[in-house]
Amino acid sequence: MILIRQSILEILDEVWPTILICSVIAISMRITYIIKTKKEFIFYKELMSFAFLIYVLCLFYVVTFQDVGWSSSNFIPFKEMFRYNLGSRLFIKNVLGNIIMFAPYGFFVSYYLDLKKPNASIFLVLLLSISIETTQLVIGRVFDIDDIILNVLGGFIGFYFYHSLDAIRNHMPQFLRKSFVYNIIITILVIVFIMYMLNMINVGV
Repeated sequence: MILIRQSILEILDEVWPTILICSVIAISMRITYIIKTKKEFIFYKELMSFAFLIYVLCLFYVVTFQDVGWSSSNFIPFKEMFRYNLGSRLFIKNVLGNIIMFAPYGFFVSYYLDLKKPNASIFLVLLLSISIETTQLVIGRVFDIDDIILNVLGGFIGFYFYHSLDAIRNHMPQFLRKSFVYNIIITILVIVFIMYMLNMINVGV
């Protein structure tokens, strides 16, 4: 858990200027569009889009800028992931890290495309993961087939996490399925998340 927290802080420390600039552009354009077209502003949907933007920016940094000079390309399935000791630093970073990194993508594509079965979600995750690994190989980094396997597993988990939440929503009373209820829930989650991140920063300092 400590290693994951440190990794998150390192990523945010490097990518926050990009997040800030892209956020200003995206939010200002979105607000202007809503005012111009008189579209209904639904907070939780807008926040989901903003979260997806931040996720993509962080993912881009992780797969293109983080140093991987200690590794080499691997084209044999399961070769790398099984050589790490369970619970070791390398296991957490390279196995759990690759799973966790793509779980949000599986969640977001399921949410935006309203996917009912995992096939399309897995395909989209697989397509992105292969694109990333191939790009890394072309730009002088490494290609690892195990990363693709772990990324797909993460996307699969993200898909089922989305559908678990969707199943809970479908069993809620009708009056709790209103946008304002979701807005309240999301606001509370955002406050909790911000407090957690501030606590992580303080602990990191």
